[in-house]
Amino acid sequence: MKIGIIINTNEPETVWNAFRFGTTSLLNDHEVKIFLLGRGVEAENIRDEKFNIQEQIQLFVKNNGKIFSCGSCLKIRQMQGSEVCPVSTMHDMLHIVEESDKVLVFG
Repeated sequence: MKIGIIINTNEPETVWNAFRFGTTSLLNDHEVKIFLLGRGVEAENIRDEKFNIQEQIQLFVKNNGKIFSCGSCLKIRQMQGSEVCPVSTMHDMLHIVEESDKVLVFG
């Protein structure tokens, strides 16, 4: 199954769980793409004692998950994309939604 996940929050536990679900799906032979939108583009920078988001992002990518970051949302925050979370567009999000069998929104 192809799963699209949209993360639209920077709330640590929610972001952590979204990536955990994505990795679990990948390990069960599903294809997963995550689109970071709004405050979700801050995911790589979230630091929390209870929820190690960087570890979850690394596991997701290690297991062939793909991450995309909204370019406009990054620009508003004076941020840039990264190798892990490249700058993307609403067209990229539309393609993820169109290609997916299931789309989940966190946030």
